[in-house]
Amino acid sequence: MLFSGRAHPELAEEVAQLLGTGLVPTTHRDFANSEIYVRYQESVRGSDAFVMQSHTEPINHWIMEHLIMVDALKRASAKRITVVMPFYGYARQDKKHLGREPISARLMADLFKTAGANRLITVDLHTSQIQGFFDGPVDHLAALPVLARYVADKYGDQLLAVVSPDAGRIKVAEQWSSRLGGAPLAFIHKTRDAARPNEAVANRVVGEVRDRVCVLVDDMIDTASTIVKAADALLAAGARDVIIAATHAILSGPAVDRLKNCRAGEVIVTNTLPIPEDRRIDKLTTLSIAPLISAAIREVFEDGSVTSLFDGRA
Repeated sequence: MLFSGRAHPELAEEVAQLLGTGLVPTTHRDFANSEIYVRYQESVRGSDAFVMQSHTEPINHWIMEHLIMVDALKRASAKRITVVMPFYGYARQDKKHLGREPISARLMADLFKTAGANRLITVDLHTSQIQGFFDGPVDHLAALPVLARYVADKYGDQLLAVVSPDAGRIKVAEQWSSRLGGAPLAFIHKTRDAARPNEAVANRVVGEVRDRVCVLVDDMIDTASTIVKAADALLAAGARDVIIAATHAILSGPAVDRLKNCRAGEVIVTNTLPIPEDRRIDKLTTLSIAPLISAAIREVFEDGSVTSLFDGRA
């Protein structure tokens, strides 16, 4: 049985269609003080339940709805509950940068386990170590094959370079390179102040990018400050063009204006998060992640191999 919260019903409906099933009718409503009420309109007793919710804004509201949906399934005697979160909220808070800080990504895992989740399915965690925060199976799917296939089809006949926005994501850039025929790697050397979130300074480009179409890869675009500065640094270093590819299009605050006005030729994202009409700029291309999620759900339901979907990724 497949269930969806209200954050991104379009993605859940696409997944359901690919699975050849429907979403279980569910009553959701908010009380006057913003408390959330959930009730399933069909029996879920003994079911293999998959409950989807994208943690988009207002993120705390949708996470709470997700937790309540899981709790309702547990109390209604679902046999197994798999939480499907295309975007894992609070994933950037995966370690302590300063004293007296929380590790909110671990708290998220604990909350879903306490609510009754037996398993998690998610896409492109900010750091892979978050898989170990949940006491149970975690299927960490990668959007890289979806994104890289599009880039290879459209730009494969050009001289490419794969660029990581920082040194910490070089391993992901290496996977991109192997997908794009061994395109050379580069990264942006940057500095970040832990006391000032969403701000980074792109200092210099490390690697050869001159006269190449640079594929700038990251897991998410939030305010777009980091990615736009990185694109500017690449063009200043002689890149012929910059293509931005990221899994999660958060697009907070000034992100849309920054991307619209930046010199990157195309911005490629997936639909792990909903993108309202007013944020869909001409250079933005959105690819569907639904086939990957639906395939993972099918493998879990049939006790198959989710690893086979990783397409060679270790």
